[in-house]
Amino acid sequence: MTTTREPGVIRAKQRPGDRIFSGTAIGAGVTILLVLAAVTIFLIAESVPAITGDSEKNPILEGRNFFAYVGPLVFGTLWAAFLALVMATPLSIGIALFISHYAPRRLAQTLGYIIDLLAAVPSVVYGLWGGLVLAPTVQPLYAWFNENLGWFPLFSGDVSATGRTIFTAAIVLAVMILPIMTAISREIFLQTPVLHEEAALALGSTRWEMIKMAVLPFARPGIISAAMLGLGRALGETMAVAMVLSASGGVTWQVLTASNPSTIAANIALRFPEAHGDGISVLIASGLVLFVVTFAVNAAARFVVNRRKDFSGAN
Repeated sequence: MTTTREPGVIRAKQRPGDRIFSGTAIGAGVTILLVLAAVTIFLIAESVPAITGDSEKNPILEGRNFFAYVGPLVFGTLWAAFLALVMATPLSIGIALFISHYAPRRLAQTLGYIIDLLAAVPSVVYGLWGGLVLAPTVQPLYAWFNENLGWFPLFSGDVSATGRTIFTAAIVLAVMILPIMTAISREIFLQTPVLHEEAALALGSTRWEMIKMAVLPFARPGIISAAMLGLGRALGETMAVAMVLSASGGVTWQVLTASNPSTIAANIALRFPEAHGDGISVLIASGLVLFVVTFAVNAAARFVVNRRKDFSGAN
């Protein structure tokens, strides 16, 4: 009677290059966590005087509670980013589908290069374009919306004479986040398994039906990720919004009037040069609020992507 002995576990030989790469990767990940923790600690420590201090003596709060001060800014940040996302998402999906499944190869390559180059345009350039070109151009259109669609709450009120409204800022933000959303969606569409597409076409589907049955379900998690990445960019955008938006404070849903809520990032950029003492703490505390909002949005996006991935065939 013979007995067989189970072979021992064979361990892969560690080469110097493997050790260097592994150590570098681990070090990079740990560095990111340390930097994130350092930023969080700094924001919390510098925000304490603004939250617990005397608001009467604060040059920015001027007797108001900190949360009453930052509340309209949070609303303006979320409102502008939401409007930008609503405008940019269908456009980015349509452009990405055209590049990946409709355009000839040479045209698709050219459009892909153009989209990638648009992502590298500085935000100051977008701000100049929005304030000097876009705002005067869309002001007559805003007047038409108000005259014909004034019954709708978003288009009611007195139209701004300059066009520097929250809606104009949202258009600029939509143009800014469009390239990165399009680039990510395009790459996701191109990764759709060819067998899925060919199977749909073999069953007699048209090109659009094939895209609807095979491409979009596969790419749904990637589309959500692209949208959330664009939303994060819109939430933190500073100079473009500061140069376009004529902010007056407050909370309003009207998008065509001269009374517009500001955003946290734009408010920090405009008020920081003149801030001093506890006023700086207020601006840092508002930055902490923006940090928490952005982190919450990214965490929610990750949760949605992980749930939808199980039903998309992407795994």
